[in-house]
Amino acid sequence: MKITAVKTLVVNARMRNWVFVKVETDQPGLHGWGEASLEWKTRAVVGAVADFEPMLLGQDPARIEHLYQMMYRQSFFRPGVIGMSAVSGIEQALWDIRGKDLGAPVYGLLGGMVREKVRMYTHLGGGEMKAVYETQLSDDPQVFVDRALEVKARGYSAVKVLITPPTESLNPIAAYRYAERMMGALRSALGEDMDIMVDFHGRQFPGNAIEFCRVLAPFRPYFIEEPVPPENIDALVEVRRASPVPIATGERLVTRFDFRQIFEKHACHVIQPDLCHCGGLWEAKRLRRWPKPTTWGWRHTIRSAPWQTPRRSILRSARPTS
Repeated sequence: MKITAVKTLVVNARMRNWVFVKVETDQPGLHGWGEASLEWKTRAVVGAVADFEPMLLGQDPARIEHLYQMMYRQSFFRPGVIGMSAVSGIEQALWDIRGKDLGAPVYGLLGGMVREKVRMYTHLGGGEMKAVYETQLSDDPQVFVDRALEVKARGYSAVKVLITPPTESLNPIAAYRYAERMMGALRSALGEDMDIMVDFHGRQFPGNAIEFCRVLAPFRPYFIEEPVPPENIDALVEVRRASPVPIATGERLVTRFDFRQIFEKHACHVIQPDLCHCGGLWEAKRLRRWPKPTTWGWRHTIRSAPWQTPRRSILRSARPTS
């Protein structure tokens, strides 16, 4: 079997585009799909996929690790998030082909099923991006509450929210009071049987992030995501050591090498590799083997197209808890 084409399909999703990758073979009807969506970098990712195509044409799609190494190493300049998003989409498509060719679910090729159910969460608005970002501009807690109750009514047991304003080097008291008021209203409305995650989007300075964590702690957030810019590992360590609540990061990191300092410095409690960016299914599997199993929590819980949800389910179904 040989690869005959590597194509992209771009789907507009309002605030961002979804980028799908299709790898075709010389076997009639046998092809694979993956996702390489990267917010506001659509044309760059599509171009990166096209750049990789000459390396892949005529290759055996079953040699997934070999093809991954070709794309990663033969580029000479190591791919960053744009290149690794392209690699991730192609790699997923290769697994899709492999599973179809063998007539087996992909999780069965990654070590077999470990769990029968996978817990999922969503943002306020259930995937409507305007709802996610416009809600945080509201000064009315009921706006947050109404959207969160909609999520709960749909059967979710966890929701992620944005309730911390863009930061200054030092925040006024009003910023902390705002976050406290919104989180308090959410916890009161949702009760203790629903988890609430708070995404900072990497917008805080360490001192502000620590204070927000302290303010939110009485309401028991499930975790705080990206309290500081993700590339500043030492700042993340500072927050992690001072925070009374769990810290999560990882959706903007690519390959095991970006995660290395996170692991070595114990910079967070939960890592969040994005299968659209980190290198795909197998690279995420490698990440899981790196740290001591009892040290880290795992969440594949970041924004992407509905297409990507089964990809996360495949990996989490084949991944042990500890």
